[in-house]
Amino acid sequence: MDVTVSELMELFLQSPLVTWVKTFGPFGSGNQDNLTMYMDLADGIFLNQIMLQIDPRPSSQRINKHVNNDVNLRIQNLTILVRSIKTYYQGRFLQ
Repeated sequence: MDVTVSELMELFLQSPLVTWVKTFGPFGSGNQDNLTMYMDLADGIFLNQIMLQIDPRPSSQRINKHVNNDVNLRIQNLTILVRSIKTYYQGRFLQ
């Protein structure tokens, strides 16, 4: 069974995690194609905004709001996201 990239992307975008992310705001307003929705997740901006709603404490790092398909900026945003999640859970559950 050969699965195409677009089929894998479609499966990912229908996953429970992405469905949950969509509850936080205008992500995936319905007029975007799957690639645009995927890239919106991959750039880390929207995910960092969700984390800010979960834990509104200010972070010492600023996310890059204009990634423009720059892999390094995308990695920086996702690294900030992982650090924020780690800090949140360490502060909340390891006290």
